[in-house]
Amino acid sequence: MTGRNRASAPPRPIAPGDVVAAFSIALAEWTAAQIICVDAADEVAAVLELDWSGPEPSSVADLGDVSPLRLTHHSWNGVLSYCNYEWVLPRSYKVIGALPPLHDEPSCSYSTGWRLGDQLARQRRWDGGVRADPADPRAADHTGAEINDLLDGPDEPHPDIQILDVEGIESLDCERLVRRFPNLRILTLGGDLGLLSAAAALNGLESLQRIEIVDLFGMGRDDRLLPRSVPALEALILHGVPAEYATAMRSTWRPEIPNGTYIQISGARKPDWVAENRNNPLRDWDGRGHISSGRFKKAVAHYKSTRRAVMEVLSSDPGPDPDGDGPARLVEIGRRYGEAFNRLDGRAPFIETEEREELFAALDRIVDEAEAAHGADLAWARVSLESGVESVRDW
Repeated sequence: MTGRNRASAPPRPIAPGDVVAAFSIALAEWTAAQIICVDAADEVAAVLELDWSGPEPSSVADLGDVSPLRLTHHSWNGVLSYCNYEWVLPRSYKVIGALPPLHDEPSCSYSTGWRLGDQLARQRRWDGGVRADPADPRAADHTGAEINDLLDGPDEPHPDIQILDVEGIESLDCERLVRRFPNLRILTLGGDLGLLSAAAALNGLESLQRIEIVDLFGMGRDDRLLPRSVPALEALILHGVPAEYATAMRSTWRPEIPNGTYIQISGARKPDWVAENRNNPLRDWDGRGHISSGRFKKAVAHYKSTRRAVMEVLSSDPGPDPDGDGPARLVEIGRRYGEAFNRLDGRAPFIETEEREELFAALDRIVDEAEAAHGADLAWARVSLESGVESVRDW
């Protein structure tokens, strides 16, 4: 849940000892779990799954003698199926009573999205001798290019698909998507400053329970999802979307939090930010928790100056001429790049594994652009730049 003011209690009442029940599609039955503790500081609930499934229960008495679910499938070694989830109890879940806590220690595991029943289904398959999880016929993963090729094909619905994950979207027509996949429950759309058109059509997904949209643009206020259109929505996750769309979605769905809709909205972007950062491979640093605004701006400046210097070298020396000075010049540019980020990292280091990988990926992107411009294989340039960075970097 987002917002400046921390709540003192979960928006849907839950307390330690409470037993909650939910229908599991993986089991095709109802299953249950117990709330072990509620953490107001982190707004999470520690949830212990129970080794039970059956018809819809009306009270804890319907569960009979229950015990915690212990996992032995795959690499698990008898540990409890016990995890911290966001403390917004999903709207399709219900509290059926309370029992004395079946466990009394905190959980060290965290996850977003309550998925009761998934682990119990895996455990039962394992106990039955099935060692591999079968492919889910209701789920589909596609790249943006693949989904557009599919949408360009015969216009026939796929009502069997309930879970769809599309990554690498450059452009996507949501109206065509909804016509093709009308029964989606879970939808994940990810891009790289890609474009969603007709996003209001997503209101046609009446069964939608969870939607995640990352680094996609083109949506405005009128494209927001409406509670009356997607009444089953339990999780709304947005990152890197237009500020107008983010604001409209937040104000529309905030009243639904007490009814069981979890909201996570971050990285709302204004149009000028998109224009400035479309070709900035470090743009995700903007707003990242441990990176200040000042460091972000300096990092972008270092990247841009490095890009100009590399492009200047490669425009005059695009070939791997062993007698040319191109390799030596790129080694020196790599050294300056590494030293610049050594200074920026400074006394309060912020460049961790993810940032280190992104800094090298940024250099690769520069060479990718040069290869496309010159139609040449510039592997030598990558090696030279990396050699220069590795000779000096402290991060």
